[in-house]
Amino acid sequence: MEQSELESKVKELETALAVQEATMAGAQATQAATQAGMTSTFTATHAGTWSVMVTGSVALLVGIFLGMAIAKEN
Repeated sequence: MEQSELESKVKELETALAVQEATMAGAQATQAATQAGMTSTFTATHAGTWSVMVTGSVALLVGIFLGMAIAKEN
């Protein structure tokens, strides 16, 4: 093989490796973004659940005390 042929093959391999590295980096970035999205979704769902429970509990307590106050008046 001539030197120019070898240089050409080396450049092809370097290009293929660069493409492979870029693909792997893109896959890792996608995976990280997916994981971050899943974490934020879980956190938001969890916060929403707690918010609903607290609101329901407060409403229940207000209803109980309001009912007791009305019952005392009658």
